[in-house]
Amino acid sequence: MQDPPTQPYQATRRDALQPALVLFAIAAVMTACLWAMGRVWWCEVGDVVPWSWDVWSPHNSQHLIDPYSLSHLEHGLALFLMLHLVAKRWLTQRQMIYIVAIVEAVWEIAENTPWMIERYRTATISLDYFGDSILNSLGDLVMCLIGVQIARKSSWWITVGLLVTLELVSVLWIRDSLLLNILMLTAPSDAIRTWQAGD
Repeated sequence: MQDPPTQPYQATRRDALQPALVLFAIAAVMTACLWAMGRVWWCEVGDVVPWSWDVWSPHNSQHLIDPYSLSHLEHGLALFLMLHLVAKRWLTQRQMIYIVAIVEAVWEIAENTPWMIERYRTATISLDYFGDSILNSLGDLVMCLIGVQIARKSSWWITVGLLVTLELVSVLWIRDSLLLNILMLTAPSDAIRTWQAGD
């Protein structure tokens, strides 16, 4: 008796692995670029815990998770929602995930260029910002992809509600948020900067 064909099973398994492999490749390219740019792997201050909650400390942006992880969660929510609303006729959900991951990876690289670091230091409250560690950038990418998965499983109004909630939590917690960050990078306001500094 002949064995049943295994091709359908193999194709299904390969199809299931493809997204993970593509996302791993995106993360690997991002990591290689950050390493080539001279970014450190981990916090050089010496703290080994995976989180840092003080935005004014040298640990900020050096650990896996920090208060700005919320804004990267928002990246995933907002980018996937926008793609779904404007391009769902032309793109599959898998393609949308890849696009969001690539945008986030490119942002992490751009965010750590000398020009952008200096922009953060002069235009926002991040006076002591000197770039992200590589593992922090990987953590940001993961948070973005978590946001994508939440948006995929939620209706548009739940996604919008989460975005508003995360903005409010960030403003109340650290006096900063995704929208404030965009505003301060593009059109700095002395009044907002003073308020953020607690003066």
